[in-house]
Amino acid sequence: MKKIITTLAAIFIGIVTLSAQSQFVGKWTTIDDKTEKPAGIVEIYKDTDGLYYGKLIDTYGPDKSKVGTMIVRGMSFKDGKLTGGKIYDPASGNTYYCTIKYDGAKKALNLRGSLDKKGLLGRTQTWIKK
Repeated sequence: MKKIITTLAAIFIGIVTLSAQSQFVGKWTTIDDKTEKPAGIVEIYKDTDGLYYGKLIDTYGPDKSKVGTMIVRGMSFKDGKLTGGKIYDPASGNTYYCTIKYDGAKKALNLRGSLDKKGLLGRTQTWIKK
């Protein structure tokens, strides 16, 4: 009986973890944190290496030259968030450390790009599910 309960608990934890990870996958409308207007659409996916990536697939402005650019790189799922990777800001051309948290109440992503790994020196942007 104890073995059955342990097995069921492991299966449940696995399902919950997979569900939490899938919240990040999909198309997201980026919102400029300065103008608060939609800026582009990024598609986040889990690659065969087990890490998460995000590619700019469209923009709301006339300049389409950045479409196809990899915005999010090398993120891993840990403690309910994506972490350990980098985010590229196509407006400035700079790359930052990144943490992505899912906001279930707003069904949005909160991305923290920072100069330091702990996220103290940086800014946060919200992305809305497309």
